[in-house]
Amino acid sequence: MPSDLVLVTGASGYVAGHCILRLLTDGYSVRGTLRSLKRAGEVRQWLTKARGGSDAGDALSFVEAELTVPKGWDAAMQGARYVLHVASPIPSSMPKHPDDLIVPAREGTLNVMRAASRASVQRVVQTSSLSAVFHGRDDPNSHLFTEADWTDPDHKDNAPYTRSKTIAEKAAWAELPKLPRPLEWVAINPGLVLGPVLDKDSSASVQLVAKLLRGDIPGLPRFGYPIVDVRDVADLEVRAMTAPQAAGQRYIGSGPFISLSEIANVLKERLGDKAKKVPARKLPDWVVRLVGLFDKEVRGQLFELGKIRRPSSAKAEKDLGWSFRPWEDTLVDTAASLEAVGALS
Repeated sequence: MPSDLVLVTGASGYVAGHCILRLLTDGYSVRGTLRSLKRAGEVRQWLTKARGGSDAGDALSFVEAELTVPKGWDAAMQGARYVLHVASPIPSSMPKHPDDLIVPAREGTLNVMRAASRASVQRVVQTSSLSAVFHGRDDPNSHLFTEADWTDPDHKDNAPYTRSKTIAEKAAWAELPKLPRPLEWVAINPGLVLGPVLDKDSSASVQLVAKLLRGDIPGLPRFGYPIVDVRDVADLEVRAMTAPQAAGQRYIGSGPFISLSEIANVLKERLGDKAKKVPARKLPDWVVRLVGLFDKEVRGQLFELGKIRRPSSAKAEKDLGWSFRPWEDTLVDTAASLEAVGALS
């Protein structure tokens, strides 16, 4: 069994939590970063519960580090062979200013990679996003997106989050040849991450399912999302961490693009009475645009109406032997876990 130490940034996050679970299962030692060590006990408790009550003991530790503060990262890196850089701000609502997302995403990535280069880290896997791939084309519906595609952060079809992920990943690739010591770098670009939650304070991405089940969404706009299971993202992270051929590569990790109406239909079909609040009515575009006049959250997503953005994960499948589970199963597992942690009341 491997005994290498892996540093996971943003250990209290949704994806990071599942990465930690996977690494511990595979026999790695894990050090997670937190903005405050006051949360260490709480995070360990979630992970212990997810492991069936088995505490990881000395195989899991935590250290305090802040994305935008260089201090602390050198100590965090000591003794680590690999780094999974998962931490990045994901807003639950539209930020007051784009820089509220862009600056910590970009500066955090640069702080992590510079500290990793100064230490003895072999490889860093950056959790980027399909947001850094998808946006900036006037004709996305006819295009199959691959790792060769990049979002244009200045294109009209962008939100602060998509800009932040693009700018952070581009900054990393630009910085890589300037580092004081060579460092292996991999970026993975997952779609909308769903799947089992570890606690009630779950990711913003999972809130889509929670809002549908609670009846918070009155109708179904012509929106859609490329869905991927959080457990499959963790699997891709670990594969990208160790595969020799992954160094210097980007990997899209996502299942198919699924419309909101398809998501609603599957929830109703698979969950029965538990999905009685999920809407069935499709909303015309003009109604959504009207709502956008009064709701800034809706207004910030109007450019996605009717857009179909299809990703190809063929490269990850071919190079790394990666695969993704059926999105319908992921959806049902998301709903079940939200109910279990009391997030639907």
